[in-house]
Amino acid sequence: MKDFKAILAELIGTFALVFIAVGAVHNASQQHMDLLGIAMAQGLAVAAMVSAIGVVSGGHLNPAVTFGAVIGGKMEGGRAAAYIIAQLAGAVAAGLVCLFIFGKGATSAATPDLGQKVSAGIGILTEGVLTFFWVFAMFGTMLDPRAPKLGGLAVGFVVAVGVLFGGPITGAAMNPARAVGPGLVSGHLTNHLVYWIGPMLGGAVAGLLCGRLLMKPEPPPLPGKK
Repeated sequence: MKDFKAILAELIGTFALVFIAVGAVHNASQQHMDLLGIAMAQGLAVAAMVSAIGVVSGGHLNPAVTFGAVIGGKMEGGRAAAYIIAQLAGAVAAGLVCLFIFGKGATSAATPDLGQKVSAGIGILTEGVLTFFWVFAMFGTMLDPRAPKLGGLAVGFVVAVGVLFGGPITGAAMNPARAVGPGLVSGHLTNHLVYWIGPMLGGAVAGLLCGRLLMKPEPPPLPGKK
């Protein structure tokens, strides 16, 4: 029952993130909003959802976060697979709702893609580094039991600045589910592997660094040692 609640929470939280992200990108194109508006919308959505479901599931909202938690020794593989399936299902459900509200063209346009003259390699590097920061913030505020109780605020800030930096380069998905949701329902799967390879690598590096090194508790000193 506990796992079911956590999986459902991940589905709902990821639905909210993708729904708000697609809507923000669409509205920005219609109302000539700047990149800051899109960044704030996505950052606030992540902060709110991580805080809302953190006590139930940890507030991953992102297959790369879940993968990083596995690499960092914070989660078992079977439970992680269930989380990722739920996250992708929530993202696709959000994409379908956005398709109904905005139409196929707008949903496709709100799917992350590479900017002009941006190669796949640069896209993977950008997504990997930005996702590393997201997962790093998750370890520092949510996944480590010693973390300060900030809820999802710090994670939301990281996502917002990630969009400000990476928006013109890759669309700053930092999350495979963010690309899968609108991309699958609209048929926009151009450069789709970038949004799997980059984030999953970034999440793995963050998980390895945080879970196995930086945030691993030091062993107690031996008797007679200071």
